[in-house]
Amino acid sequence: MFTNDRRQEERTGRYGTSRLQYLQEVVTQFQSTTSEESKEKIVANLANFAYDPYNYTYLRQLNVVELFLDCITEPNEKLVEFGVGGICNCCPDPANAAIVTKSGGIPLVIQCLSSPVRNTVNYAIGSLYYLCNTSNKEEIMKPEVVDIMKRYAAAEGASVNFSNLANAFLDKHVFRK
Repeated sequence: MFTNDRRQEERTGRYGTSRLQYLQEVVTQFQSTTSEESKEKIVANLANFAYDPYNYTYLRQLNVVELFLDCITEPNEKLVEFGVGGICNCCPDPANAAIVTKSGGIPLVIQCLSSPVRNTVNYAIGSLYYLCNTSNKEEIMKPEVVDIMKRYAAAEGASVNFSNLANAFLDKHVFRK
């Protein structure tokens, strides 16, 4: 469910922790922990906050979009999955998408298309759907990316999710005139 100021105040009360403060605490936990399992849980938590437009400004203030991108470069498949999931959740917002693009995130997301983890692939396709625009279309619409999308679109028997997402991507960015 999306949040607004009134709902947020109802949930936290007059003296509760503000959303910004809470998210800052979560980011600080991520930065200070050495446990891979804790990092996975924290990034998954942040990715869940990334779907709500109410949180977009806070996530940008706290550099969480960049944190998601950093996770995609990790050897830990769970961190990659939750990192690209966070990107997918927040990049429908043009300001967040611009951060991903300016931070060199497009090649990182494209790499996730070949992940052995199904959720990672789903999140990568969704991310590219939202990221692709006139300013970066050339970077995203490389022949090898379009070919992968066409293969996923045709793989309805193997994964309906892959097929549906890839078809939506192709319909919007390749076949649309």
